[in-house]
This record gives sequence, structure tokens and C-alpha cells, in this order.
Amino acid sequence: MKSSLFNLFLSLSIGVSVVACTTDTKVIHFDSSREMSGGKIAICDLNPSMPEDWEGYNYVVVEMKVSTSQRFFLGFNTSHGYDEVRIHSYVPGQWNRLAIPVRFFSQPPASAVDMAATYNQPRYTGWINIGGNTGPMTGVDSIGARMRAPIGNQSIEIRNIELAVEDPGDAYLGDKPALDEFGQSNLVDYDGKVHTLKDLQAAWQAEEQEKVSEEELYGYSKYGGYKAHQVKATGFFRTECIDGRWWFVDPEGYLFLSVGVDCVYNSGGGSVRNVERRDGMLKQLPPEKFIRHTDSRDGMVANYDQWNLERRYGEDSFKAAAEMTFKRMDKWGVNTIGNWSDRRLEQMNRKAFTCTMHPAGIAADLMGLGDVYEANFMQELEQSLRRSVEPNRDNPWLIGYFVGNEPVWVGQEQRVCQLILDGRDRAIKTALQQYLTANGDTPEVRKDFVYDSFRRYIEAVKEMQLKLDPNHLNLGYRFGDIHAVKGELLSICSQVFDVISFNCYALAPDKAMMDRVFKESGLPMIIGEFHFGSVDRGQGQSLWQVDSQRERGVAYRYYVENGYSHPALIGTAYFTWNDQDILGRMDGENYNCGCIDVTNRPYREQTEAMMASARQLYAIHAGKEAPYSERPVRARGHDHGPDEW
Repeated sequence: MKSSLFNLFLSLSIGVSVVACTTDTKVIHFDSSREMSGGKIAICDLNPSMPEDWEGYNYVVVEMKVSTSQRFFLGFNTSHGYDEVRIHSYVPGQWNRLAIPVRFFSQPPASAVDMAATYNQPRYTGWINIGGNTGPMTGVDSIGARMRAPIGNQSIEIRNIELAVEDPGDAYLGDKPALDEFGQSNLVDYDGKVHTLKDLQAAWQAEEQEKVSEEELYGYSKYGGYKAHQVKATGFFRTECIDGRWWFVDPEGYLFLSVGVDCVYNSGGGSVRNVERRDGMLKQLPPEKFIRHTDSRDGMVANYDQWNLERRYGEDSFKAAAEMTFKRMDKWGVNTIGNWSDRRLEQMNRKAFTCTMHPAGIAADLMGLGDVYEANFMQELEQSLRRSVEPNRDNPWLIGYFVGNEPVWVGQEQRVCQLILDGRDRAIKTALQQYLTANGDTPEVRKDFVYDSFRRYIEAVKEMQLKLDPNHLNLGYRFGDIHAVKGELLSICSQVFDVISFNCYALAPDKAMMDRVFKESGLPMIIGEFHFGSVDRGQGQSLWQVDSQRERGVAYRYYVENGYSHPALIGTAYFTWNDQDILGRMDGENYNCGCIDVTNRPYREQTEAMMASARQLYAIHAGKEAPYSERPVRARGHDHGPDEW
């Protein structure tokens, strides 16, 4: 335990104002039999010198050990209520110091272009997801921790808490490296974990010897449509309603459901960013050629995934790895390369794909709202779409373009208007001021302005897309909360987009919600993201957690088959192809949500479930068979859950 003398030295040596700490370790136990379990500790029992008023301090520094990588809530009791954040630890079972900005408890999240950028906050021994109750950090008397549906009986130990003005940084205080030489967690053990290169090579060889024919397995056409039903062919993907049920139609005229996976890369899920700040966390660095030195916030990046690919395929691994990617897609019934995937794989024209067009005008300080008012907007829009749309004009493998992902302004129209009015002088600010002058400054008028701006923006994007590429579908925005897209906003979307798209992290897509969206829009729907994960690999359990790898497979089948039983759902994309980086991707996320782990091996339970569903989806969507009925055990979402203090 640090002494007051050490803290004084720290304060003088790196310019950090630290409140001295003291005393004994305190433990909070999480009871797996409860829906929500946790407890609180009086701060004076951890550090009697801590002030109750945190004004002037910017960081609260907690020295803790969490027995699991499962998400938990850490918060403080204040004079106005209880403020908390979600935390995922990269180092289960090991001591570490996590410095948390005080503003996460006292201020709303800063404006960003999409939901992940808004709420995910990376650190070095764990990551933080913010959002919820905020207020002045006064009268702070206790720290609390709670966990929803603990997977096993878990605990958190806290032995130190202090305040700092400057960021003191995070520190790994464990007694063993967090990652092994293959990029796996070195802190947990599990069935199937690789311990030797010989065992890993045997698993790779067994997969390479498998024979696969997607046509025999699923009855797919060249483009992944169903040979059982052919209609008019146009040479490109389109949509059509047949006997009250919507479908994509592939370029040859076969009915098609887009069964996709996002972020399809030959490798992935094995990068370690900011290696220079990961003291004691890595058992063995990859060879120098697998380490990138950047000037960005990622710093020095070690690529264990690339190292594993060379171990498997040799120095020139891309071609062989690409062939394995397509073989896996064939085997698993995946007929679509989803969003944010490797462009090189898309352009090989072996699988249908979707992509995002990246139009000009989207602004982070406008919460993802497009600024259509600048004088040179159309010129910049044309330049941006010439780069991302025009090259695909004649490619029949492209299904269509998404405009963007999870805009944060939806449902927060009042806030985005205030950000505009309080912000720098620019065209959208002038337009808003004139709109309010002409129509009156009321909440409804502000909302009308945001909707009108959105309509102008997506109409301009659609017009430019059709000018540069009239052959492909406009798949719209992948909304993060489709429940907030209704009425006038949904009407605007239905007049411009060819499909209504949304991301839907849930046990299964809600039928009543889809009925409402379909009734109001009259358009078919795509789900752009969903997933399930667990914690047995030392990673976060994703946005929807299940208890085990087996339950991930059960959850996939239940979600997908019940989704496609709706007559208007024509596409899904599982997020993601690879597990996320164990020590955090660019925004900190480290979910066990992949089809493939860091050692380039598939998750058997997940991929077998994908195969089982793919065999049934045509009949399910046609209304000829019932969807899978088994529900995963104790599946839970990422909301705060019930308050059981």
C-alpha cells in the first residue's frame, strides 16, 4: 500500500495533486443468485483524508482487483443522488489502478459523431462506458459497486482511493502478464485454450482439410440467393414484396436474405495499442515487424493477430487467409460481407457486401447531424461520394450503401440545437437562428429544425448517390435506437431510403416494434448489428451477455430465426467476425463477440448455430417453418437494470 510520503513524492515528481490514502482492503461480493448484486463502502474507511467536495479535482483514482472481466457499475453517493459508470476490467483477478475522470460522474457525455464514440472511454487497465445520472460531486461519502446477473459468484476488492488534478495514469499492479505469447488472456483458463504452437497448428490443419460446398448446404446461387425461387433479374440487387413478404433479389433474380457479419477481416481482435503504457501486461512482444509505431493516440501497436497469421500461412499470408475467410463464409452460410469490412475482400467479388458511403458534412460537434447549409456543401459531398460510391457503380456484388451509423442526435434534438447556438459561427447556426426568429423559439420548433436539416441532408446525399451510382440501393442510417425513430422522422426516412436500417442489441428483435416501423414506413428492414458474448475468455461480455459459449450459439439462433420470421426483415449482420482486442480497441471495447478468436480459430458453438439457422432461414422467412424456440439462459442487456440497493 502506498504511503503518504510516496503520494507526496508522486505529487512533486509528476505534478499531480493527490489526497493521501490509507487503511485496509474492503471487499464487495456479487451474488450470482440475484438479478443485481453489490454494496457500498464508506470512503472514510478507505481514505479518511478524502474530501466530500471534489471541486478542483479532475480524476478519482481507485486501486482495485475485480475477479472477473464482466461489466460492473462503479459509482459514488453524493448530495444529489448516486452517480455511476460501467467498467470492464482488462485484468481480471489482478490488482490495478484505474484513474477515472470526474467529469464522467458530473457532466453529460461530450458530443461525438455516433453512440460508441460518445459513450465509450478507453483507459489502460480497463475501459469505461459513461451515461446516466450526473451532477456536482459534492457530499461524496461512499463508493459503490454492483453487477447485473453475475456469471458465477464474483467480487471486487478496493484498497485505495484518492483524488488527482492531473491524470496520474493507470497502472497494472498484477503479479503475472495479462496476455500470453498468442495474444490470449493469460489470467484465465478455459476449455480449448492454446498452450503450445504445436496444438495450434494441429487445429489449423484440421480446419484446412475440411471440404465445404455452400450450394449443397444451403441451396445458394452464385450471389448467395435461394435457387428455390427466381423472379425478374436486373443485374443488381433490389427489393421486392412477394405474397406479403419482402426480400432482396440478387442480380440473377433469386430471392435473397442478407445473412452477414460485420468487420470481416482476415485477421483482427489481436492488436495491443499503446504498448509503451502496458508495463507488465505482455508476456512476450511480437517480432518487430508486427509492431507499428504511430503518431496517433494509438501509440505503439503490437499485432498478435498478424503474428498468428504468419505462424499459420507464412510471410505472404493475405491470399491464403482470404481463401480461408471465404471457405468459412461458405461453410457457415454467411452470404454477405457486412459493414466496416476489409475492402480488399469486398473487391475480390466472391461475396455480396454492404458498405458505408462516408458522405461529407457529418459533424461530431453536432452529435452526428449533417451540416447541409455550408455554401460549398454540394461540392464537398460530390468529392466525398466520388471516392466512396463511384468506384462501385458497376459492381453487381454490392447490395447497397449505408449513409451512416447510430447518429446521437436522435431523441436529443433540444441538446443539439443548444450546441449549435452556443457553438462557433457557421452556416447551420445562422440557419437555426433565422428559423427560430421566423417560427418562434419553442422545443417543438427546435425539433422541427433538426428534422428539416436531416431531411435536406439525406435528400442531397441520395441525389448525389444516384448521380454517381444509380445501380445500388440506399440502405439509410443504421439507427442506434429505432424506438426513437417514428412519426415525422420515420416518414422522412421512408421517402428517401430504400430500406429502414437499425442496430438492435436485444434477446430478439421486438415484433411489435418491427410491426410499427413497417406499418409507418412501408419499407423492408435490415438489422445492422447484434451480438452475444460471455466472460470465460477474459474479455467483456458484449452488449448482450450470456453465461457460456454454448449459450452464445443458442442466443444467435433464437435472435436470427425469430427476426427473420417477420415478413419485412430481409437482412442481419452479426457484430463481429473477430473477437475485439483483449486490451481494448480504439475506444476501449474488448468484447468476446467474435466468430473467431485471436488465435484464428472459430468458436464452434457460435458457428454451428450460424449453420443451423442458415439452413432454415428461407423456409422461416417464407412462413413455412417456425423459428427456433430455445432461449439462452440468463441473457441480459447492457442497461442499468433494476436498482436493488
